[in-house]
Amino acid sequence: MPPAHAGDDRWLGEPASEPFVPGAAARRTRSPLHALISVTRPRQWVKNTLVIAAPGAAGVLTRDDVPQRVAIAFVAFCLLSAGTYVINDVRDRHEDRLHPRKRFRPVAAGEIDPRAGVVYGLTLMLAGLGLCLTVRPLLVAVGAGYLASTFSYTLLWRRIAVLDVIAIACGFVLRAVAGGVAAPVTLSRWFMLVVTFAAVFIAAGKRQSELRRGGDGSQATRRVLGVYTAGRLRVMLLGSAIGAFIAYCIWAIQVPDVHGIPWRPLTIIPFAACLVRYGLVLRAGGGEAPEELLLRDRWLQLFGGAWVVLFVLAVHAYA
Repeated sequence: MPPAHAGDDRWLGEPASEPFVPGAAARRTRSPLHALISVTRPRQWVKNTLVIAAPGAAGVLTRDDVPQRVAIAFVAFCLLSAGTYVINDVRDRHEDRLHPRKRFRPVAAGEIDPRAGVVYGLTLMLAGLGLCLTVRPLLVAVGAGYLASTFSYTLLWRRIAVLDVIAIACGFVLRAVAGGVAAPVTLSRWFMLVVTFAAVFIAAGKRQSELRRGGDGSQATRRVLGVYTAGRLRVMLLGSAIGAFIAYCIWAIQVPDVHGIPWRPLTIIPFAACLVRYGLVLRAGGGEAPEELLLRDRWLQLFGGAWVVLFVLAVHAYA
């Protein structure tokens, strides 16, 4: 196989240059090991960094054995999410073959046998729950809740408008809860509201991008898009963005200044910049794959980096 170039999707088995024929078999381009890795969607593991949010916000990320506990929780949720991706790909393989990009997923492309995929997915999920147990029994409950939320979305909620967005958001929220449980730290009301509103913002943005790309076969494979309108999604996006910003401001200003410097309130600026930038990307038609957007958008990386720097300085100042 020729070497991949920048921007090439061959690692995902989704070469953009191949013409789409509905129902046609995808061309196999991966080794068995490559297919086993690809089906777990490594790029989406970036979502699991949310387990760092709660202990990071509480300023305990470097104390005692918290780093090890949070690291184990991160790996556990990578295994849990990877297992759900495999099972979902097995279940959706017939629909995926009708989609111009998803047809290149290993199960849909015939590179992984569906029965072997089920065994593989279940093994990953059991390994993830086992890792959760090494941290805290309560973390097992959170992990099980994540699995229940994911599979209930696959079986039911993804067919119901608005509830599908809420179900997607739950996955993000439970990751943040997992970090708080692993540390452990108390999860404040305003912190949870920030995560929840931001998660709804991202999930609604995903639906908006899919709706705008309806001409590529997305509506045929995701029927709930037929219920959504651009206006309804704009209301959801605006409402969740405003909710996330207000909740973050209230959470940030609850901490007093240090030597006259409002360290945590200063983080409001890059946080707001991230919301605005993400909104602009959504308006331009991006956002269908949030994890890829975070990995390639330079402005989001810049604003996110500024937020991290200011927040670390705030944690150090309050320590």
